[in-house]
Amino acid sequence: MRKVILNVAVSLDGYIAGPGGEYDWCFTDADYGMTDFLDSIDTVIMGGKSYRMLLQYGPPYPEFKNYVFTRTDETSPYDNVWFVSDNIPAFVAGLRQESGKSIWLFGGAEIVSILLENDLVDQMLLAVHPLLLGDGLSLFPRLANRKTFHLKDTIQYPSGLSQLFYNK
Repeated sequence: MRKVILNVAVSLDGYIAGPGGEYDWCFTDADYGMTDFLDSIDTVIMGGKSYRMLLQYGPPYPEFKNYVFTRTDETSPYDNVWFVSDNIPAFVAGLRQESGKSIWLFGGAEIVSILLENDLVDQMLLAVHPLLLGDGLSLFPRLANRKTFHLKDTIQYPSGLSQLFYNK
């Protein structure tokens, strides 16, 4: 079975974006393991806001299959992007059963919450940035039930960024 991996940058106070949706605080001075991570996946899943943010830079992840969860019916101008508005947990459960590499849960917070509630997140790779935003979009909105993960590994970088690797 394929794994769904949440790989996301997060501030010390638990935000994945600032109050205006900004992410200019994310470190870009090194690879921070992203090349190896990208080699381990072939599919990206994300919400509509994350998709629209990626469009500012061109087609989202052209080397991967991209599934965008949205409440509206949309069609994509890209051959590798599909929109999904139906039952998100059932769709992701089906993706996990297909052959292939791991699936990157890119964001956003609403999709993370839905997949956590349905026990569909297998691993979390949190790139914890050593700063406090004070406000913004929280990585983990309220959950109905506790979810337990186990720390597998940590990597500390000279920049102060720490990567935390958790398994379900």
